Amino acid sequence: MKRAKPLFGLILLGSLATGGNAFAQEPSTEALSKAAALAQQQLKQSFTNLSFEDFGPSPIKGPIYQANAGGRMVYYAPESEHILFAAIYDRSGVNVTALAQDAAARKRLAGLDRSNALVIGPRNAPEVIEFTDPDCPYCRALDRFWATKAAEGKPVRRVIFFVSGIHPGAASKAEHILCARDSEATFRAIYGGAAPDKLDACPQGHARLAAHDAAVKAIGLSGTPTLILAGKLISGFQQGEIEAWLQQKQGQTHASK
Repeated sequence: MKRAKPLFGLILLGSLATGGNAFAQEPSTEALSKAAALAQQQLKQSFTNLSFEDFGPSPIKGPIYQANAGGRMVYYAPESEHILFAAIYDRSGVNVTALAQDAAARKRLAGLDRSNALVIGPRNAPEVIEFTDPDCPYCRALDRFWATKAAEGKPVRRVIFFVSGIHPGAASKAEHILCARDSEATFRAIYGGAAPDKLDACPQGHARLAAHDAAVKAIGLSGTPTLILAGKLISGFQQGEIEAWLQQKQGQTHASK
C-alpha cells in the first residue's frame, strides 16, 4: 500500500468548490498555459493583499475531500494520494478551515456530560470549559492567569476536565485532586507546584477521571490547555483571545446593570 504524501501550505477555496485540481496541471514546462495564466491572474485579483512568486502546477490531482482528524481539519486528494494539513481562506480572508473546526467542536460539545467535571469559581461568573493537565506548564500559567483576574474582580466559573494521556504522571495527580475532600484547594496546591509524598486514589476519583478521558476522546482533543469560550475552541494559552473574551463579558455585565 502506498503511503499518502503530506503537503503543507495554503490551499485556495476555489480548488475545493470546483472539485478540481488545486491549480491546473499542464504538460508544458517552458511557460504557463493559458489556463494557468488565467488562474494566476484570478489569484492576484482575489487576494490583493498578498504577493505571489513561483506560480505553477500543483502536485495535487483530482477532487479534494475534507475530514476531521481529532478535532483538526485535514484534506485528502485520493487521486494523487496527498494529505494536506492547511488552512483554507476564501476571497474575503475568512479562514473557513477554522470555521469548520469550530462547528465540529460545537457539535461534539452539545453532548458533553459536565456532571463529573471539577467546577471552580462563582456560580454567576462567565463560564469557561477547560481541558487541562497537572503537568502542563502552560496549564499552570493559565491557572495563575485566572487567579490574577479573580483578584482584579473578573472571576470565571471553570468547568474542568483533566487530560491524562499526555504526561505520565498526570492521571495520578488528577485522581488525587478528584479524590480530595476539598478538590478546589488541592487543585490549586498541585498547580502551584505542590508535590505530595503520596497521591490519593479512590474509586469515585477513578470513575470521574475515566469520564474525563471519555469526554476528551469525544471532543477530539490532543493538546493542553484547551478552552471553550462561548462555543469557540481555543488551543493553548492564547492570552490575547482570552483577554478579549473577558473584556466582552465584562461589557455585557455592565450593560445589563
